[in-house]
Amino acid sequence: MTKNKIRLGVYLFPMPVVLIGANVNGKPNFETLAYVGMVESKLPLIAISSYETHYTNRGIRENGTFSVNTPSEGMVEVTDYCGITSGKEVDKSEVFDVFYGELKTAPMITHAPLNLECKVVKTIKIKEIVDIEEGHDLFIGKVEGAYADDYYLTEELPDITKLKPFVYSRNKYWKVGEFIENAFTVGKNYKKE
Repeated sequence: MTKNKIRLGVYLFPMPVVLIGANVNGKPNFETLAYVGMVESKLPLIAISSYETHYTNRGIRENGTFSVNTPSEGMVEVTDYCGITSGKEVDKSEVFDVFYGELKTAPMITHAPLNLECKVVKTIKIKEIVDIEEGHDLFIGKVEGAYADDYYLTEELPDITKLKPFVYSRNKYWKVGEFIENAFTVGKNYKKE
C-alpha cells in the first residue's frame, strides 16, 4: 500500500450538521454549521467555528449565548436553506417554531430532536492567532441546558438511532451508518499479529 501526500485540509469525518441559533436584534436567526465539536465533558463545553462576517455571530456576541440544534434526516431541506441564505438578507425568524430555556436569549428549534443551550465562556478570533486577514470566530460555550423529547431518548439519553442526525462531507449530506461494536469493550481482546 502506498500513502499519497494529498492537499492540506481538515479531514475529520464525519462532520455533524447542526443549526446554530442566536437572537440578532431581538429576533431568532439560524445558521447551518458543520464546524462544531466537543471540548470537555465533565463541565460540558462545546465549540463552534463560524466565519466572522456571518450574521449569527452578531447575535452570539450581542447576547453571549447560542443554541446547537441537531436536525434529523427529515429536516435536510430546511437545514440547507438556513445555510444558503443569510439573515442579513432573509428574515429566518419564522422558519421554525422556537422555544427558549433559562438563558432566555438562545433560540432553540422545537422540532429538532436535540437542543443544547449554551453560554459563551470564550471567544477566539482565529485571524488574531494565525496570520490571515479574515477568518472564523471560535465560540466556546458551556452547555447550560439540554432538551429532547421522550421519543428520542433511550435510558434517558439521546439515542442516535432515533435522532437520525446527518453529516456533511464534500458538499454532500450523508446518513449516519450502522452500529459496529461496543466502545471500551471490543479492544479488550486485541493482540498484534
